[in-house]
Amino acid sequence: MLSILSYIIWNPDLNIGPFRWYSICWLIGLVLAYIIVQKLYKEQKIKAELFEPLWIYCFFGILIGARLGHCIFYQPDYYLTSFTHMVEMVLPIHFVDGNAHFADNWLFKLTGGSAAYTGFEGLASHGGTIGLMLALWLYIRRTRLNLWHVLDNIAIATPVTACFIRLGNLMNSEIIGKVTDVPWAFIFERVDAMPRHPGQLYEAIAYGLLFFIGWALYRKYPQKVGTGFFFGLCLTYIFTFRFFIEYTKEIQEDFEASLPLDMGQILSIPFIILGIACMAGGRWMKRKA
Repeated sequence: MLSILSYIIWNPDLNIGPFRWYSICWLIGLVLAYIIVQKLYKEQKIKAELFEPLWIYCFFGILIGARLGHCIFYQPDYYLTSFTHMVEMVLPIHFVDGNAHFADNWLFKLTGGSAAYTGFEGLASHGGTIGLMLALWLYIRRTRLNLWHVLDNIAIATPVTACFIRLGNLMNSEIIGKVTDVPWAFIFERVDAMPRHPGQLYEAIAYGLLFFIGWALYRKYPQKVGTGFFFGLCLTYIFTFRFFIEYTKEIQEDFEASLPLDMGQILSIPFIILGIACMAGGRWMKRKA
């Protein structure tokens, strides 16, 4: 076992002014994705007025899907047992002894009479992906754009957002890894004094690498946009990596300890299958679309 001095002591300030790093990382990821997809639309000569609604659909699809995904997949025994708990899924309210209080883990936290923007804790990436897909379906129904064309463009930019979301998790010292003796282990002082895998950093690096891979492939094979290839690549890469990286993470909820695979792995399998199908059948799907 290496000396504790060999590890990375991690305890950054959660806030930067009135904002949390977690919120800032989310916003940076979304803004970068916005810029990238806007560039793709221009290069592909898609009308500008068809791009503008995309931001709204994606933002609310991801946020609502991620929130509901966390509540339904990870804490159904709490959120689905009563109406008041269901209210907590979507409003910044926490009920204690029948009385409503502002939740301290929602968009705003009231401290000493002042409000600070904290972000939205309790989000699930699988739910966010489902929410995004449903939002894009609604967007496509409105704009009449080609389904696979839109999905491929979004998939090229998605890894940037995923990378910054995981950096936000790292800044929050959440979704921590299992205890380890690797020399790059982090000691998350807000959690305990044990050296652990920085699973959030592993994912952030992997998703950042995926963006550069996808961008390079797009530059070399721009004709593949609209075949479902990039959408399939994004799903397959992200959720295959997610499946295996779960082995380095601590479980998020106690009930996962009794499962052969944790919830993150179980939810990743359908996305991996869908991703492989899209990559393999891209041209067929383009004709059908």
